Amino acid sequence: MSDLVSTEQVFKSHYKKLCHFAWQLLDDKALVEDIVQDAFIAYWDDKNLLIENEIAIKNYLYSTVRHACYNVARRNRVIARYWKESGFEDWEEEQVLACILRAEVLDEIQKAVETLPKGCQEIFRLGYLDGLSNMKIAQLLGISINTVKTQKQRGLKVLKGRLRPELLTFVLYFCQ
Repeated sequence: MSDLVSTEQVFKSHYKKLCHFAWQLLDDKALVEDIVQDAFIAYWDDKNLLIENEIAIKNYLYSTVRHACYNVARRNRVIARYWKESGFEDWEEEQVLACILRAEVLDEIQKAVETLPKGCQEIFRLGYLDGLSNMKIAQLLGISINTVKTQKQRGLKVLKGRLRPELLTFVLYFCQ
């Protein structure tokens, strides 16, 4: 029982100080509380390895919190550098929502294209999704240009019947 009491005493005497210390490094209350709690869990797991000395315990807790804060700060810098280099940091919320919408629409189109017969599917992908000309498709597949045109028209007709009306406008805009 004295073991539990001493751990509780260590917690009560150091928790607020450790939170304030970590908050100065990270300025995020919820994250700081998690880090300090994790430090006490680490202490609990390692307490049999530590000297029963108040200074040693305090040093262990401060070191654990400091290293956890440094790791968080380092991870945040890497993430910030990635977003800056990728150019995403300047994106507006509307741009992000437009990207989400476009991804969802393209997924619906992809699913619909997969329902086409294999030959029609291949011609449709080459023409509309890969942007190849009818002549290039005909040469690539060894078929006539008229066959390419016919298969592309059939593909559009099938997609018009399978896609929801709100997606149809998107397909017609990008595929015509």
